Parts: sequence; C-alpha cells; structure tokens
Amino acid sequence: MLDNFFIHLEQVENILWGYVAVPTILLLGVFLSFQARWVQIVQFPRVVKTFFGFLFVPDKDKSGVHPLQAFFACVGGCVGIGNIVGITTAVQIGGPGALLWIWLTAIAGMMIKYSEVYLGIRYRVPNAHGGYNGGPMYFLQRVFKGSFVPTIVGGLLCIYGVEVYQFNVIVKSVTANVNLSPYLVLAILLALVIFAGQGGVRRVGNISGISIPLFVFVYLGMGCWVLIQNIDRIPEVLKAVFNTAFTGHAAVGGFIGSSAMGTISQGVRRGCYTGDLGVGYASVIHSESFVKIPEKQASLVIFDIFVDTFMICTTSVLIILVTDLWHQPINSSLLIQTALAQYFPYMEWFMPLFLFLLGYSTINAYFCVGLKCAEYLHPRKGRKLYYIYAVITLGAFALVDTAQAQTVMTIAGGLLLVLNCYGIFKLRHEISYNFNFLQTEKTEGRSIAVSADLG
Repeated sequence: MLDNFFIHLEQVENILWGYVAVPTILLLGVFLSFQARWVQIVQFPRVVKTFFGFLFVPDKDKSGVHPLQAFFACVGGCVGIGNIVGITTAVQIGGPGALLWIWLTAIAGMMIKYSEVYLGIRYRVPNAHGGYNGGPMYFLQRVFKGSFVPTIVGGLLCIYGVEVYQFNVIVKSVTANVNLSPYLVLAILLALVIFAGQGGVRRVGNISGISIPLFVFVYLGMGCWVLIQNIDRIPEVLKAVFNTAFTGHAAVGGFIGSSAMGTISQGVRRGCYTGDLGVGYASVIHSESFVKIPEKQASLVIFDIFVDTFMICTTSVLIILVTDLWHQPINSSLLIQTALAQYFPYMEWFMPLFLFLLGYSTINAYFCVGLKCAEYLHPRKGRKLYYIYAVITLGAFALVDTAQAQTVMTIAGGLLLVLNCYGIFKLRHEISYNFNFLQTEKTEGRSIAVSADLG
C-alpha cells in the first residue's frame, strides 16, 4: 500500500517538474538575466570581491546576524548530499548530457535566487529578538493581497524544512559503513539537529562556516587528483556531455537510455534541488543579515551557486564520467564512494564523514528555516509544534527507501518554486541589479532603484 502511494507521488513529481517547474525555472531565469543584463556573469568579479570584503566586517552592535553567517548558513543548505548523491542521479537517469543542463540551470537560477533574496530583504520586518523576519511569506503578500497563498508557502517551507532525504542518506550511510544501530544514529543526529536549530541562523552559520570550507578543500582536492589521473579521458567526456545534451543518450551497460526531454528534465530538476533555486529558503536566511543594502547581500548567492554547481557538482559528475561508473548498476549513494575508492584508501570511513558533514549542515539550515516559518504560521506555539513534527517525520523517513524520501522533497520544492517564481515575476520591476555598492552605500543605506532603466 505504501509502495503504491509513492508510485503515485513519483508520477505527480514527474508531471510537476516535466511540464511546469522545468519550463518555469528556465524561462524566468533567462528573462531575469536579460533584464539584469547578465549581471551574474558581467559582475562576477565584484561578487567575489564583496564576499572577501565581508571577512573584514566586524560582528558587533548590529541588528541581525553577520552577512557571512547568513551566507554560510545558506551554503550549508546548498552544499549537501545532493552534490554527491542527488546530482549523480541526474546522470544515471538522463545520461552525461544532463551536466550541461545543470550548468545552464545554475546560470539562469542565479538571478532567480538573487531576486528572491533581494525581495526578502527589501520587505523583511524587525522581530522581537533584535533581528529580522523575511522570505517569500512576506514579499508574496504584495502579490497575493489578502490571500492565503503566503500561508501555503509558509506551510510548504515547513515541510521542506524537514530534510528527510539527506537525513535518510546519512543514517543509511553511517549504519552501512560503520556498522552502528540505525536507531542510535537516528537519535544522535536528531539531538544534534535540535541543538543547531535552537541557536538560529547564527549558530547554523557558525557550524557551516567550519564544516563547509573543510569539505570543499578536501573533496575538490581528491576530485582534482582523480581527474588528473584520467586527464586523457576528459575531452571525450566533455564531448559526450555536449553531444547528448540535446539528443539524449542511447542505452549502454546498466544505463537504459534517455530521451532529450529526459536529459533536460533530470539536469534542470537536480540542478534546482542542489542549488535550492526558487524555493525561498535562501530568502528567509539572508533576510536576517544586518546588511541594509539588498543588492549587496543578495549578490552573495551568485557566489554560492558558483561554488555549489560549477565547483562541487561538476567535480562529482566528472568523477563518475571519467571513471566510467555512471552507467553501472551501482546505488547512487555509493557511486562517488566507489569511484574515489579506486584512488584513495579507507573511503568506507571517509565517505560517511563527508556525507555527515554535508548532510548535517543542510539539515540544520532547512530546519532553521522551518522553525521560522512555523513561528510565522503560529507565533505562540509554532516552534514547539514544529519540533514535535520534525522528530516524528525525520524518524519515520530515516527508515524508508532513499528515493521515496527524495520524492517528497522534490514535490514540495517544485510547488514552492512555481509559487515563488510567479511572485518574483510580478515584482520584477521592484528588483534592483545595481552592483555599484560603494556608491549605493551613500544613499542613506538604501539601494538605488534602477530596475526601471534595466527593464
């Protein structure tokens, strides 16, 4: 009975993403990119400079959290198990060409994520804790005036905030490799998640600020070593990526083949999931920053997606392509581990550690957003009820099939993406892409509205 239920959910997922979410993310992303004059590419050096400039900004006597605490809390949600497990699923199902669509989705998605963070900061409100509350629940009130849509979005973010997929992967990876009881792993991980959630964005950002740079440094180093060892295969692999991106890929080995639409759908779908494009979670987190200029804080998500997609996800996909494991009948959760084990010892110990570092950071970030959304829905009892809901849901989904957990997250994310993207499109003339921060900071802490000129 439960299996039949999830079969129907997978059908809903395929319809939602294949016919609604995929066209939405591509069309709106390209539209906003033209409106912004491709600022995500043209102004990328300024974005990097802004990120490193925040390293020297003191964190004291400010309302809200440090901009880099918000950044790392957001990156903690992006850079997760999806970069190692979820992203390889796109290639297993859609073939090598899915990588090109992952790249294109990231470029277009940068402006969607920038827009949702910009609007979240612009329409945020002060809270009783000396910080801010923001996100799609607030800026969508300007689109759906007097409607219950912002409440629906808050509810969907509560569902999305309990990251059942990555929780499931961590529990199964640790129990399979370290031979511990799944119930013990489940209990310890739950306690750690609740500990992080109680500290809010500040604590989540501090945890991610330690774990994410460590992971990126080690993982990219290992990935580069594998690619160097297979450097003669890289031209062949890149040729396959571009040749099959628009044609699909014929059956080979354990790969049953994919049509062009299947390749596009998988690339866009997994690219959206790993980059958290359009779901609004980044808007909730970045709205807590003490930065007053929306463009300045929002520009950080461009760097966020660059690290997430063009560095980590690309490394993961290239690893399984050059080692020729992508079409083998290997579970997606073990694919990268199997590839790295050919070049590095003790991967049965290192991979659970990697997955734990990534998954824990992601679960924390999502859970923090879920708590804030629960408080939005019910200011007095929302947080307490959400703790109960999270414990029950995470515990239940930790023991089901990994694909079933991912289906739930993907459906919730697809619904959020469609609603938020509609709101972003309606408010498109209120979004500024002025990256001249030095000049902007002189205008009473507010950004100069240049969207009319760009439109």
